[in-house]
Order: sequence, then C-alpha cells, then structure tokens
Amino acid sequence: MKILNKKESGFTLLEMSIVLFIISLLVLIVLPNLSQQRKHANSIHRKAMVSVIQTQIDSYENENGTDNVSFEELKNANYLTDAQIQQAHREKIVIVDGKAVQR
Repeated sequence: MKILNKKESGFTLLEMSIVLFIISLLVLIVLPNLSQQRKHANSIHRKAMVSVIQTQIDSYENENGTDNVSFEELKNANYLTDAQIQQAHREKIVIVDGKAVQR
C-alpha cells in the first residue's frame, strides 16, 4: 500500500510572481537614484577639476611672473599631466585670461 499524503516542497507560481513583483519594484526605486548620484558625482568632479587647474595656473603665474598661460605651458613645466589635460578637454575646461572656466 502506497502513502498518498506525501507533500512536495517548492514554490507556487503565485509566490514566485509576488517575489518577482517585489524585486522589480525595488529595482524601479533604486535605478533612478543611481542615475542621480552619478550625475551629482560628475558635477563634483568637474568642479574639482576646474579647481585643480586654477590652482596650477596660479602657481605657474606666481613662479614665472606671467599672466597668460596655456595648457601646453602647464604641461611643459610639469604643472599638469597629460591625463589631466585630456580630462580638461573632455570636460570642456578652457583657460581664459588666467582663469580656468568650464564651457
């Protein structure tokens, strides 16, 4: 004689659907926040890059007694690296009248 009261363990389709729905809601809440945080971080990075370049411009001008400086002069005098200059170009930072400005 076979016993028919054996229960099989596992999840029902309804339980799986509820779990997937909850996970999708969490994803919908988290993803926009990540996007906002990335934009905020990029903004802070741009401001920091402008500040670094301006500091190097001021140092170069103080040591050399000149008022007009370019990225090339800063690079040749080892005030900025190639990577910093490339990043400045990507972020559209230019030097105008001795000031680092983002366009």
